[in-house]
Amino acid sequence: MLRYLPFLLVLALWIYAFVDCLNTPEEDVRGMPKLAWVFVILLFGEVLVGPIAWLIAGRARRDPAEAQAAQGRWVAPDDNPEFLKSLNKDDPERDPKTE
Repeated sequence: MLRYLPFLLVLALWIYAFVDCLNTPEEDVRGMPKLAWVFVILLFGEVLVGPIAWLIAGRARRDPAEAQAAQGRWVAPDDNPEFLKSLNKDDPERDPKTE
């Protein structure tokens, strides 16, 4: 079973890079058109050149909090810079609950 492990790891990386490339919006792809990246991943996937090139040079990198906020997804309060800024604005003297 152990002799199949390298083949399975290469196959998993190949599939991951291919699906990630297909799911990435066209405006987030760097370097080449998206269709060219798909062909590079498929043609050079067995030797890991294509998938590694996609992961390093092909897809745009974003801060996870910015990516979630840009897509309109929920962001945890400790990852949300706007929420953290609002904590500094709270003034306990103006809080109606303490009166």
